[in-house]
Amino acid sequence: MSVSLDVLRAAPKVSLHDHLDGGLRPQTIIDLAAEIGHELPVTDADGLATWIHDAASSGPLERYLSTFVHTIAVMQSADNLRRVAREFVEDLAADGVVYGETRWAPEQHVEGGLTPAQAVEAVRDGLTEGMAASAAAGHPIVVRQLLTAMRHNRPSREIATLAIDYRDAGVAGFDIAGAEAGYPPTRYLDAFDYLKRNNAFFTIHAGEAFGLPSIWEAVQICGANRLGHGVRIIDDITLGPDGRPKLGDLAAYIRDQRIPLEMCPSSNVHTGAASSIAEHPIGLLRQLRFRVTVNSDNQLMSRTTLSQEFAELCDAFDYTLDDVRWFTINAAKSAFYPFDVRLRLIEDVIKPGFAALGAG
Repeated sequence: MSVSLDVLRAAPKVSLHDHLDGGLRPQTIIDLAAEIGHELPVTDADGLATWIHDAASSGPLERYLSTFVHTIAVMQSADNLRRVAREFVEDLAADGVVYGETRWAPEQHVEGGLTPAQAVEAVRDGLTEGMAASAAAGHPIVVRQLLTAMRHNRPSREIATLAIDYRDAGVAGFDIAGAEAGYPPTRYLDAFDYLKRNNAFFTIHAGEAFGLPSIWEAVQICGANRLGHGVRIIDDITLGPDGRPKLGDLAAYIRDQRIPLEMCPSSNVHTGAASSIAEHPIGLLRQLRFRVTVNSDNQLMSRTTLSQEFAELCDAFDYTLDDVRWFTINAAKSAFYPFDVRLRLIEDVIKPGFAALGAG
């Protein structure tokens, strides 16, 4: 029997892969677009949400990414960034998320005159406001930033430097994102080396729209602490004559080293990385006990929430609340957060929260 959406919303959850510019409220886009004179394809909230979802779920990753034109356009001032960040936190908290990391690319938010540092500060302030409002509403939550560099732009370590400069101000780490094909992670080796020299954490989008070479480079050359998506690791797992899964060297290494996979089921289907939820590699990877985590990626584009992602998986794989607890503890273990704080999160929040719902 699948777990009800109401129960899933009540469960304490951890979100590691959630893009700030992919999580705006449709009405907020409309409000802010009207203020700056940005033309939208649709001007009512339900219609805009449908248009964005339909465009994002049309197939190719490049088409999916094109929908961000409208969200990024309205995130070019400190006030707008602060509002978007505040609402983002409030929406996560309302869905039962207790810890989250939101990733976004400061370099894409400077057209209105902000410096990347000022943009980081605006998002920091918005997250802080959202956390305070959520706590006051009875939904305490912590949300931190992951600063992203766009892999198709000129490689530099500017954003990695920002991640170090602001890591005592709510920045959890660094990421690279964007189209994988033609833009291998090794283009950013200087940034990754700088982060490692400064004992910082980073994740890399890899194994979503490109295959095993992208994952191998991200892990073995760049030294990623986590993998954004990592869906194509399934290409290194075969079934033997006896029907049992056999791991290739790379898949075995990633499982042995407990490298977290930030999987986003609905988004992976929408971009063509998986053919359906029921056929998503997460099913086999969970059986094989990889360090799998569940995430929503872009709530607006996929018209989803983290609770909805778990509901889809429960329906497809007959998961119980104990499975959801397992995924959630995986995510908490994998957070870019001090060990002692992660331990308290697991022991004082997640385990008691699931126990109250009958799991564990």
